[in-house]
Amino acid sequence: MLTELLTALEAVATIQNFLIMAAGIWAGVVIGAIPGMTGTMAVTLALPFTFYMAPVPSILLLVALYKGSTYGGSVSAILIKTPGTASAACTALDGYPLARQGKAGKALNMALYSSVVGDFLSNISLIFLAAPLALLALKVGPPEYFMLMLFALTTVAGVSGTSLLMGLVSACLGLLLATAGEDMYGSFRFAFTPDMQAGLNVAPVLIGLFALPELFKLIVFRVPPPNRSAEIGDDHVSRRELRPVIKSLLRGSFIGVVLGAIPGIGPSAAAFFSYGAAQRGSPRGANFGKGELEGVAASESANNGACGATMIPLLALGVPGDVITGVMLGAFMIQGLTPGPLLFQTNIHEVYMLFIGMMLSSVLLFGAGKITMRAFTTISKIPASLLSPVVLLLCLYGIYAINSSMFDVVVLLALGVVGFLMYLLAIPTAPFLIAFILGPMIEENLRRALATSRGDPLVLLSSPITWIFAALILFVIGLTARREIKKAQDGKAQPQ
Repeated sequence: MLTELLTALEAVATIQNFLIMAAGIWAGVVIGAIPGMTGTMAVTLALPFTFYMAPVPSILLLVALYKGSTYGGSVSAILIKTPGTASAACTALDGYPLARQGKAGKALNMALYSSVVGDFLSNISLIFLAAPLALLALKVGPPEYFMLMLFALTTVAGVSGTSLLMGLVSACLGLLLATAGEDMYGSFRFAFTPDMQAGLNVAPVLIGLFALPELFKLIVFRVPPPNRSAEIGDDHVSRRELRPVIKSLLRGSFIGVVLGAIPGIGPSAAAFFSYGAAQRGSPRGANFGKGELEGVAASESANNGACGATMIPLLALGVPGDVITGVMLGAFMIQGLTPGPLLFQTNIHEVYMLFIGMMLSSVLLFGAGKITMRAFTTISKIPASLLSPVVLLLCLYGIYAINSSMFDVVVLLALGVVGFLMYLLAIPTAPFLIAFILGPMIEENLRRALATSRGDPLVLLSSPITWIFAALILFVIGLTARREIKKAQDGKAQPQ
């Protein structure tokens, strides 16, 4: 085995392969930082260029694009509150307030450190735990999926701000909007136009809720926000700041690995799950959403930890972990490689080369992030009056470019207005987005579970995994109720 590893290392460690991975990482970071330009788009557009490449370099290029775009989404989320990817939405909750406080450099550094650690640990898990985790993923059925997503939905309580009621209203609106389109049995809901029969895409909803309201504030109130982020200042994350974050960083990486290994969940749900867990377990949980480095670390470690883990079911079972690995499955087949158990017998040399290349890509990700960070932070020095039109154009172009659909642009503008109205009414937007992303997974797995049990609701508590998540849900609800009661009592105890 050692001889095979050394041979694979020698085959990977060439200037050509380094240049391919570096180009993929850099291109992914830039594309991920552009609103609407998703990692799926980057990997899909690069696929034709891999037809005439050797098998392993072609896969490494796609993996590098995936990793770079996942990290790149955090850049725009932190600097201009416009998540480049859906998985970076949680990063914007604390990253943008940190940038407004003049700590954009610290937030970007923390996002980079967390991304690299999560990515590295997911690669280690891929190498040593591919088969066991893949077998575990096979035991997770619709009831387990449903309870898992329901538990992830409890994150809403933590991002509701000062009013839990407004947070629940926001989440209900998100769940309602998530039902638009065709359901699993072919029925249409809220299909007022032919375009709505396919439902609403995440990208226009995400950018409409987070980015456009900031532009509308500038237009309506004509008072530009204080450009505190221009004062980049000391971007170094000190040991004192890093020490309390390590626990959430490692936990987020673990959550990303586990959830990423389960087909169909992906980095977005992992980020929300990790963010909620970090908030509940942190002594600074009340500061989450106001500018907390731990929130950035929890989100970025989880979504990057899920990247490598999505390759686990792909390589071990031939089952794509998410949309991007579905594209990669096509790349494997084009190169004459068939993912699955036989891959480790017939193409073990290529597998070792892929593992080594993925480990090296983590190092390249750190280097690319460090080199481009100073250039990215100059964005925050641009006056808001000049930056806003550019952001609007990028949002419009990015959303249109995904599907060449004017309907998506209309959805973007409509959700921008909705987001602005929610701001005026003090309704938080984060619960809306969490519910919108998790809603389809919750509904689909609930209906699948009930279909397999002929309508018996007890199927939702039919395994130890479902019992564990049910207990966790009750525990979180109890903690939330206790917190709200204590808050109400403290409010009454204060002198009028």
